[in-house]
Amino acid sequence: MRAVPTWIDKVHDRDKIEQCIYDLAFKPDGSQLIVAAGNRVLVYDTSDGTLIQPLKGHKDTVYCVAYAKDGKRFASGSADKSIIIWTSKLEGILKYTHNDSIQCVAYNPVTHQLASCSSGDFGLWSPEQKSVSKHKVSSKITCCGWTNDGQYLALGMMNGVVSIRNKNGEEKVKIEQPGGSSSPIWSIAWNPSKDEHNDILAVADWGQKLSFYQLSGKQIGKDRTLTYDPCCVTYFSKGEYIVMCGSDKQASLYTKDGVRLGTVGEQNSWVWTCRVKPDSNYVVLGCQDGTIAFYQLIFSTVHGLYKDRYAYRDSMTDVIVQHLITEQKVRIKCRELVKKIAIYRNRLAIQLPEKILIYELYSDDTSDMHYRIKEKICRKFECNLLVVCSQHIILCQEKRLQCLSFTSVKEKEWLMESLIRYIKVIGGPPGREGLLVGLKNGAILKIFVDNPFAITLLKLSTSVRCLDMSTSRNKLAVVDEHNTCLVYDINTKELLFQEPNANSVAWNTQCEDMLCFSGSGYLNIKASNFPVHQQKLQGFVVGYNGSKIFCLHVYSMSAVEVPQSAPMYQYLERKMFKEAYQIACLGVTDNDWRDLATEALEGLDFDTAKKAFIRIRDLRYLELINSIEERKKRGESDNDLFLADVHAYQGKFHDAAKLYKRTGHQPRALSMYTDLRMFDYAKEFVGSTDPKNSRMLMAKQADWAKSSKEPRAAAEMYLSAGEHLKAIDIIGEHGWADMLIDIARKLDKAEREPLAKCAAYFKQLQHHGYASETYAKMGDQQALVQLHVEARHWDEAFSLAEKHTQLKDLVYVPYAQWLAENDRFEEAQKAFHKAGRQNEAVKVLEQLTHNAVGESRFNDAGYYYWMLSMQCLDIARDSEEQQAEMRRKFERFQRLAELYHVYHSVQRYTDEPFSSHMPETLFNICRFLLNNLTKDVPLGISKVNTLYALAKQSRKLGAFKLARYSYEKLQELHIPSRFQEAIELGSLTVRSKPFHDSEDLIEDMMCYRCSTTNPLLNSQGSICINCKQPFIYSSSSYEVLPLVQFYLEEGVGDEEAVCLIDLEVPHTEKRSGASWHDRSAGESQSLTLENGTEDAEDDPFTAKMSFEQGGSHFVPVRVSRSVLRSMSRRDVLIKRWPQPLQWEYFRSLLPDVSITMCPTCFKMFHSEDYELLVLQHNCCPYCRRPIDEPN
Repeated sequence: MRAVPTWIDKVHDRDKIEQCIYDLAFKPDGSQLIVAAGNRVLVYDTSDGTLIQPLKGHKDTVYCVAYAKDGKRFASGSADKSIIIWTSKLEGILKYTHNDSIQCVAYNPVTHQLASCSSGDFGLWSPEQKSVSKHKVSSKITCCGWTNDGQYLALGMMNGVVSIRNKNGEEKVKIEQPGGSSSPIWSIAWNPSKDEHNDILAVADWGQKLSFYQLSGKQIGKDRTLTYDPCCVTYFSKGEYIVMCGSDKQASLYTKDGVRLGTVGEQNSWVWTCRVKPDSNYVVLGCQDGTIAFYQLIFSTVHGLYKDRYAYRDSMTDVIVQHLITEQKVRIKCRELVKKIAIYRNRLAIQLPEKILIYELYSDDTSDMHYRIKEKICRKFECNLLVVCSQHIILCQEKRLQCLSFTSVKEKEWLMESLIRYIKVIGGPPGREGLLVGLKNGAILKIFVDNPFAITLLKLSTSVRCLDMSTSRNKLAVVDEHNTCLVYDINTKELLFQEPNANSVAWNTQCEDMLCFSGSGYLNIKASNFPVHQQKLQGFVVGYNGSKIFCLHVYSMSAVEVPQSAPMYQYLERKMFKEAYQIACLGVTDNDWRDLATEALEGLDFDTAKKAFIRIRDLRYLELINSIEERKKRGESDNDLFLADVHAYQGKFHDAAKLYKRTGHQPRALSMYTDLRMFDYAKEFVGSTDPKNSRMLMAKQADWAKSSKEPRAAAEMYLSAGEHLKAIDIIGEHGWADMLIDIARKLDKAEREPLAKCAAYFKQLQHHGYASETYAKMGDQQALVQLHVEARHWDEAFSLAEKHTQLKDLVYVPYAQWLAENDRFEEAQKAFHKAGRQNEAVKVLEQLTHNAVGESRFNDAGYYYWMLSMQCLDIARDSEEQQAEMRRKFERFQRLAELYHVYHSVQRYTDEPFSSHMPETLFNICRFLLNNLTKDVPLGISKVNTLYALAKQSRKLGAFKLARYSYEKLQELHIPSRFQEAIELGSLTVRSKPFHDSEDLIEDMMCYRCSTTNPLLNSQGSICINCKQPFIYSSSSYEVLPLVQFYLEEGVGDEEAVCLIDLEVPHTEKRSGASWHDRSAGESQSLTLENGTEDAEDDPFTAKMSFEQGGSHFVPVRVSRSVLRSMSRRDVLIKRWPQPLQWEYFRSLLPDVSITMCPTCFKMFHSEDYELLVLQHNCCPYCRRPIDEPN
């Protein structure tokens, strides 16, 4: 950093007395400088230091000036206790006063509010306000400053306190310096940087300290001790540096962290004030003796480069190392002024004012960017240039070169005959590196670190500006002070060529014959001794690696990607394919690679062509080269033939044909033309003399017609040639149904293969009518049925199946599957049944049943289980070996069917708000369910729902004991939350009811065989607790029907039994006078029908009903022929089960009670209930048999 004086002025009054400069302020655009000098405010032009105008208005010394950020007005404050507001046209527009002398003024950067501070108070004024709001303070204010957002004002005071106020003047933060009044705050400044996250305040006090604080009052870092009393601290416009001046009679430049970097300008008296011109590197100082000094600060570039690593100084104290290929950057903070930087391989040397730091990379990885300190040389060195090697540092001071080890031991020293202008490490083994040195007198030397003697390479007549040596160390490029680039052969000292307009030069590290140089805004690339290729580029070339050129422009280093196309084409023009390939490897476009590959192929340099085609991944040409190489190995050596193949691949067919003809390979030319469908050229090539080749051409042309866009013509040609199959294939593929049916109709029915192909294409084209016609012509009934099935034409399929019964399976099975796929499961089940596929029918039904239970459709589930049971009965009838298992299944499914049928009503009652059932019906249903759920509970049936429904109906009907039992049972089960409250309430309230059941309900549970009254719930199931006779229930109301089942004696067959019952016996006429009497004889109980006589034989069935009291086994009622003869047909109900089941017989004991039995499912109903249900549903409510369907 250098400070160059731009202009200096000294201010006197009329009596030639020096006037102290207390304050300075720049106009925001930097064009004017406002100076507080004596009683006057002076306005200077900053460009040349001329005084524009002195402003008079104050009667005493002016202490402070400040310019508004918008540039419209500025203010001055004086010892005469007044503040004057001036316009940018230098006119005073307003004046207001305080009670004490004005110490400092500051404009808010956002609202342009003016803060004016005196010894005892501070005021806030804005143009839209008439009055000035003033606030008292406890100590003299020496300095003030607004934050960047204009929200807070900091005041520095004599008692060592910094007070931070809001826009209304209220104190928000108070910072007290440890020294108190012995460390008066003399200057403060807010960092203007937009990159900082916090507002940072720099505070300079006369305890000779510089401190930094956040807006919150928290100190940042430690105090920086100064060696003088600071009078003014100010930031550069972007906050990167601080300028501070004071009693040491100079201004110094500091980093934003307070590290001193250097002197700006030394003066003869105290420097009271300093300011930085906005957005520039100019600094102005104001002194005790009236001097105003205007300086320009020049920051020089401190940097170093080695191959693709570039190190440069940033913010004067940091070093940034940039990897030019990967664009990675790493920052090394030195916290001191960086004077010199050198970089070489894994070493980095940084010279600071008092020491040199040597860094090394953590690893040998080429992309590693982590540096650590290896050595410190704690000595002060003065040098112009610094170079680092693996084990040494080289210091250059004018003519002298010194080589030091990392431990600061001086090992070698070289003294040159002239000033050293350029020095560069050119590599070598560690500890023995070579240096290239260029002198002012034109000498170019090579120095080895371990050799005390310098070797002179060349002697030029002019001074050296830049040097570089090629990778093989055979050529040397020099730029002299006349901007000429000279290239020498190091061994022969011969000048190879020279080029004008160069300021720097670099050899390509990957290609011996290429170098680039920059100058006059152009980049020049030279390959071998070809002409130079130019393109625009600003800056200096400092490195050339492959296709990347490293260019330094002002302070920034960039890697410019330069395609190497131009030099590659220069080599191609001279057929130097290998050299062109080397250039291409540095970086060219895909098109350039293709051109190189093509040129090399045509030049028959197959090796280079192959490498180039591999780069662009052109497999076609690689196959060609591979085949040529194989042929070469086999001994072929005709280059014309190879070239002909190359031309054919490139599309130069006529050139290829000529070469084929020249080499005697006419058939190749012919096959090339025919493959390309160039039949006219082929005929021309063959001529009319060769009939064999002409025929071959015609055949190929026919095949081509097929594959080209003329398939109709090809089909017609095949038909006329009698090749029906080929013609049918073409027509079918193109979907020409009209042509196809014509062919099918013309073909003889014996030609089955073409006809079958036609039919297959018709099916494919969805022309089922044509397909049907073709199959009918062939007489293929099976294919015809399959066609109807695939087309879902079921009526045609069924009619065919009726005519040809052997095809029945082909129709019904797919039909059933189709129905099942379309969710018509019940029809599907019937279709499987019809097709004789009982197992499939059962499977469909089982799936239906499972779905119905899963979806809580219990009515359907009951129906499907009934159907399943009937299906099992069919299987049992047809299959002897499965009979026992199917009978078991039949009984299980019958039971499940009844349970689900019954549970449907319970589920509807618990899940839906309304019920269509009478309470008595629901009561009977729940009891029936619970009596039958003694062993296992089927899937989907809820005991909770059943008990809950029973509890509610029991209460309604007065069966309080049963209700209480139901609630108690519910407590043992897991109850859903929706029932919880109702059940708890019910179980409580039912306890207020009497603990017995209604007599009427108990009487309804009388056994019609033994007249025993049964409990409402029976753990043994639906049988009498006394005689074990099963109860017969109505399938609608689930009341017990007055029926008793009886069995036939041995030897009496079903048909005979029916005949005997049908015989009417005379005594039935007396029935009108008959009456039932309960008779007890000993332990037996019987229900007899009295006919006015004492003889029990009047109704022999009654005698048969008697049984041995107290037996634990069920004794069935068995009847003889005579008893059967005595029965009336109206009193007997017969369940006529199909084989292998036996018929079941029931005798009604109350003939007046009308009972109806469904002829399909054999369920019993009260006749009135059955008729009502049939009217509602038009079918049996249980098995869903329509009433009009014949039994």
